[in-house]
Amino acid sequence: MTTGYDTEKAQAAAWFRSLRDQITTAFEALEDGFAAPTPPGRFEVTPTTRDSGGGGEMSVMRNGRVFEKVGVNISTVFGTLGAPAQKAMAARGVPGMAEDPRFWAAGISLVAHMQNPHTPAVHMNTRMFWTPHAWWFGGGADLNPCIEYADDTAHFHAELQSACDAHHPDYYGKFKAWADEYFFIPHRGRARGVGGIFYDDLNTGNWAADFAFTQDVGRAFLRAFLPVTERRLGTAASAADRETQLLHRGLYAEYNLVYDRGTKFGLETGHNPDAVLMSLPPLAKWY
Repeated sequence: MTTGYDTEKAQAAAWFRSLRDQITTAFEALEDGFAAPTPPGRFEVTPTTRDSGGGGEMSVMRNGRVFEKVGVNISTVFGTLGAPAQKAMAARGVPGMAEDPRFWAAGISLVAHMQNPHTPAVHMNTRMFWTPHAWWFGGGADLNPCIEYADDTAHFHAELQSACDAHHPDYYGKFKAWADEYFFIPHRGRARGVGGIFYDDLNTGNWAADFAFTQDVGRAFLRAFLPVTERRLGTAASAADRETQLLHRGLYAEYNLVYDRGTKFGLETGHNPDAVLMSLPPLAKWY
């Protein structure tokens, strides 16, 4: 059994908060550094609660110079899993859910939708999950350009690979393939973006090593994302580019509402729906 882990839980929750602070500070600095006739965007922080235990904070910026909408949420939730969630966990091989369905989970979740269609949307999340019989880490990041630039894709993947290679030579290949599979939209027959990495159920038996890897994935995010954003901010965008962006956002919305595991878990476990659905774009379009 994994009863306890109070110290490890506290360390993980503190790291996710620290990472949130690093990212929001960097994003506000990006807003300040880009010249535009509008005021630089700022994050609004709103506490969230979960009736059955725990909560978190939504940090959302809207209508900035660079970001049309970006959310960086953190949460720490706990309680007892309902029957659907118990069944889902048992199907994934988590033992003892019927006998003791308690859980604890903490994480960070980020989605950015950009003003300029030439700057890519992006998603990142990392999390720790605990039950009395198991613990694991999960997360990843993926880039979602509506207009792809090959060098942006290469840079994003290179930074994630560097983080993976520092921990295991097989991680990048394995987790890139997992992302390609996970972020695929079956009813459209296509990926929602250009991929990245995705991992779940990571428990090598060494909590400290798995936590260190998860931290390095988080640290790699800004190195992967900021340069590709900065190099595209001044690219002129046409009305056709905006149309392409809005249609691509429709794909993103479809994926998150139909397939995303985190969305399903958050809604099934009673977390604040505004926080769960933070990932949805402010505007989208369909044919």
